[in-house]
Amino acid sequence: MTNQEEDKIRKAFAAKDWNDIKASDSWQIFKIMSEFVDGFEKMSRIGPCVSIFGSARTKPENPFYKLAEEIAFKLTREGYGIISGGGPGIMEAANKGAKTGGGKSVGLNIMLPFEQSSNQYVDNDKNVNFDYFFVRKTMFLKYSQGFIAMPGGFGTLDELFEAITLIQTNKVAHFPIILVGKKYWEGMLHWIKETMLNEEHNINEKDLDLFKIVETADEAVSIINEFYSKYLLKPNF
Repeated sequence: MTNQEEDKIRKAFAAKDWNDIKASDSWQIFKIMSEFVDGFEKMSRIGPCVSIFGSARTKPENPFYKLAEEIAFKLTREGYGIISGGGPGIMEAANKGAKTGGGKSVGLNIMLPFEQSSNQYVDNDKNVNFDYFFVRKTMFLKYSQGFIAMPGGFGTLDELFEAITLIQTNKVAHFPIILVGKKYWEGMLHWIKETMLNEEHNINEKDLDLFKIVETADEAVSIINEFYSKYLLKPNF
């Protein structure tokens, strides 16, 4: 653990009086509200989009980088905009494909002390910055007609299971969730089926239909097109 991390822990346990807590919480509420307002105003003018998520650490020579770029390009040729996390790696590939395809390229960038900065392929007027992950995830879900999860880390899993949970509980419309790369996801899917479903019965078998696994860009685009033709007028919220 670094000294900076230890300092954060000490500050978290530091004694605070009621006025300090009340003032801090009040200002935080206004900051959260401002992020929602800014996001809603910018995103409401963009139109139908597909969100593409994946690791910020994926290099341009990685096959999944190239596949994310191809998926984004083909989706924009079908008339969709592309939403990414706005950073490097898979996010950059998604925005690059959208830009090459002449489509809308949206970046919902999270402010982090490391790793994340906006990539050059996000449209200047569609770059939105957030401090709060939960506000950012709301924008992804509210303004997407599809969700594509490329191989990624904890952040990708967070976004993936957030989307699955909201659909499972009928909080959002049943938009398509697509996992790309069977080999990458097969270990997790085996655990979901054998442990979560069969052994512990923590989900229903029908919940496995909430997402699909594909290998190619054409498969992903086909699933998005099929969904959109049926649910054109059904909102996410």
